[in-house]
Amino acid sequence: MRVLMIGSGGREHAILWTLKRTSGVSLDLYCAPGNAGIAQLAKCVPAAVSDHAALVHLAQSLKIDLTIVGPEGPLAAGLVDEFERNGLKIMGPSLAASRLEASKTFAKDFMKRHNIPTADYAVAVSAAEAIHVLRSGRFGPPESSVVIKADGLAAGKGVVVAGSRAEGEQAVADLSSGGLVSEEAAKQILIEETLEGREVSVLLFSDGTNYALMPPARDHKRIGENDTGPNTGGMGAITDDSVVDRETINQIVSEVVEPTLKGAREEGFPFRGILFVGLMLTASGPKVLEYNVRFGDPETQAILVRLESDLLDIFQSIAEGRLRNTAVKWSDHPSACVVLASKGYPGEFKNGVLIEGLDQIAPSEIEPRVQVFHAGTALSGDGAFLTAGGRVLGVTATGETLGNALERCYAAVEGIRWDGMQFRRDIGQFNEIL
Repeated sequence: MRVLMIGSGGREHAILWTLKRTSGVSLDLYCAPGNAGIAQLAKCVPAAVSDHAALVHLAQSLKIDLTIVGPEGPLAAGLVDEFERNGLKIMGPSLAASRLEASKTFAKDFMKRHNIPTADYAVAVSAAEAIHVLRSGRFGPPESSVVIKADGLAAGKGVVVAGSRAEGEQAVADLSSGGLVSEEAAKQILIEETLEGREVSVLLFSDGTNYALMPPARDHKRIGENDTGPNTGGMGAITDDSVVDRETINQIVSEVVEPTLKGAREEGFPFRGILFVGLMLTASGPKVLEYNVRFGDPETQAILVRLESDLLDIFQSIAEGRLRNTAVKWSDHPSACVVLASKGYPGEFKNGVLIEGLDQIAPSEIEPRVQVFHAGTALSGDGAFLTAGGRVLGVTATGETLGNALERCYAAVEGIRWDGMQFRRDIGQFNEIL
């Protein structure tokens, strides 16, 4: 069977690795455009993820049986709709369903319409209006914390938790200037109340009607230890029973997951694909921070090493609307992923730096105890691995306990090095149940 993966990061590497590890049939794997690590598993084809016509032609010429979309950009631009118009089988949400991530304003209004718990918010269509809202006192006095968000896609960099009104006004200016995010992403700005609690990520497979939960995960967004510094795309993730208790999971399902899927059906865009719900566990219960309409990164790495079922079968069942009859089983062992990033990330960074030590960590398609997933790598002319991104590698492991998994991750990290490599040493700490 021929499978095409769209994307080039650690998430896509983890998906392809899991397909090969769990599939009961022989697979010919392709990836557009891929990276140096992915090239060890699949044939990488140079193609821009934004060029839908080229991707359709690629799938047709390679006689692809199933296409999987990794990043949010192609989904938000309607790639799934384009493939389906051309009679190609693809796993992912439609353009209409992808608005749950592509527009934070749409998502917040959707939650309001369907009584899904979330933070209070206001929408501004200009920087001046956003500053007026901040100064109105609606979100507290000048010393109050407030959250400022760009409406559109921003690669994890469009959210600022401001410690005061002055910081909030600066965040509005920064987002509106085009320096942090695109002008298109910041055409509308959201102002939200700050929620107190602990974050958790709940991901699920959905065929529009039926769904299957994945192990809950906790991401570590900020660049610095003890959750300091600017937000990133994610510096590490864990899955473990301590992330969220069963009673709270049941509450999330009844108050968030099922109303979201029901609301999507009622509004004419049944959600088919991977739904990611970012939540804050507050004293008054779980509240939704955001939706993503695809696997998270690095949550994917930590989650998929625990999958015991056939991922290809799951993807096909989503595309064909038969998830209800498909087994989705997970290992009981906790997992962790530690991201290794380039010096300067999430700001400016240098590519082309030699990575050493990867040859000491042998990849395995069967034993997921320690795996290194490539997020931003390239090959030199003599076959050496080079950095080619801000987030470069995701060192991932399972263990009998979360502590075991983290020990294995950090032991593997010790053997990898390049000039300027940075990572957080506190992934998985402070994880007690509220």
